[in-house]
Amino acid sequence: MALAAAVPAAWSPVQTFFAVTLILALIRWGNLARQIRGMVLREEEYVLAAKVIGASHLRIIVKHIFPNVFFHVIVISTLTIPTMILAETTLSFLGLGITPPSVSWGVLLQDAQRVRSIVQYPWLLIPAVFVVVTVLAFNFVGDAVRDAVDI
Repeated sequence: MALAAAVPAAWSPVQTFFAVTLILALIRWGNLARQIRGMVLREEEYVLAAKVIGASHLRIIVKHIFPNVFFHVIVISTLTIPTMILAETTLSFLGLGITPPSVSWGVLLQDAQRVRSIVQYPWLLIPAVFVVVTVLAFNFVGDAVRDAVDI
């Protein structure tokens, strides 16, 4: 939130969106980098077998290590996108991300902050339904991709 609050208010909505996206990506890359490093440093049997038969380092990387790391990155990406969507929606809802007149799910949900407005105008909660459906859809896709890769 502190980094998102550091984005100048005079920036255009497009600049603010890209700044918030970049900030969220910079915060979240460490976990994936640690996982990938652990996968690469752990020598599996197929890597040892490739070394024994005299495969070059480039062949080991391209044929053995990269495919396993690539599928892991795809799976983690499909499971991380919902987190990024929720983070951007939350920042916009709190007024630290995209601000009106630009449209974001967080901006649309700002009007639904008061119970009185929800009672009188219940359709203000419709963006929340779309947020939940989108997050669940990405999670289901991520689970399906993970199950398909774990064959």
